[in-house]
Amino acid sequence: MSQADFALSLASASPVADRPQYRDRGTGLILFGVVQIVLGLLAALMVPFAALGAALSHTVPGAPATSPRQYLSGIAIYALVAGLLLTLGIGSIQMKRWARALSLVVSWYWMITGALITVLLTAVLPVTMRTVLQVQAKSGGQSAALSATALAIILTVIIVFAAVFLIAIPAALVVFYSRKDVAETCRHRDPVERWTDRVPLPVLGASVVFVAQSLYLLSAGLTTPLFPFFGRYLTGVPATVWFLVVGALDGYLAFAFLGMKPFAWWIAAVAAPLRLLSMALTYARADLMQGYAKLGWSSARMQVLNASPLFRSHVILWWSLISAVLFFGYLLWLRRYFRPLHALQPEAVPIQVG
Repeated sequence: MSQADFALSLASASPVADRPQYRDRGTGLILFGVVQIVLGLLAALMVPFAALGAALSHTVPGAPATSPRQYLSGIAIYALVAGLLLTLGIGSIQMKRWARALSLVVSWYWMITGALITVLLTAVLPVTMRTVLQVQAKSGGQSAALSATALAIILTVIIVFAAVFLIAIPAALVVFYSRKDVAETCRHRDPVERWTDRVPLPVLGASVVFVAQSLYLLSAGLTTPLFPFFGRYLTGVPATVWFLVVGALDGYLAFAFLGMKPFAWWIAAVAAPLRLLSMALTYARADLMQGYAKLGWSSARMQVLNASPLFRSHVILWWSLISAVLFFGYLLWLRRYFRPLHALQPEAVPIQVG
């Protein structure tokens, strides 16, 4: 082979050798990053609206009074969601590994939780809304009752809105960020190993759930101290203490799962059925309305709750119990990732000499 032929063959072969074995998804990462940023900005816009709603609620005659701490809790939730989505969106635009991993597991949690919420809304919202409007009309808080057509339109808009933002959008994020090409694009665009690379994605998802539970328990302990404790509802300081204790445990498990510590899985596997038992006994034996009455809620607010079939039938309580059962099953499935370190290492092969 002549020198010219060798150079020509080398030039024609080098692009094939350098060509990546995946389809670059940089444009998609930017596009979906922008989507998350837009959603984060929408969540941020809800912060001033929530504050305005808190200020105007005291001027509405007949409206049940709400604690300022509950308004602050709602505002804090919108702010946290906005910060999370903005961070993930910027990370996706920068094609960071951690942004892709967190976007995927957060979207899974968002979609599954959203599907459960949408089903719950579809089942109970029509009856609940109709009952609440009737109570407000009788108490003089509403000048005229809504017609059946107007009520149907409102309910349809709410359910469609929930289906789009709680199911369709996170499902699209799951489909995109779970693609192998997206993972390879982030791996090549961000060659530095990140902390999310050192933990399997299913375990990372459990850690995200523990963080969400910890934040919820902290918020509930400070705003609505009503803790289900093995057949009765604790209120006041004891309830707040238990909320903080269980919330601190979930916070610890979130970080321990990231470290792939086997004893953390055992703690979660023991704590989860205890919490399920406590919830089931309390929901079956205790009276939720008496628990709310101990919190010192106003008579108008208690009247709305008593008239709502959503609370009379304990639908929300049993829905939360079913959600806890599903997560416990997920924890049992994660056992495969928490084997002892020596069990994960390959067996040594003896070296034969001679």
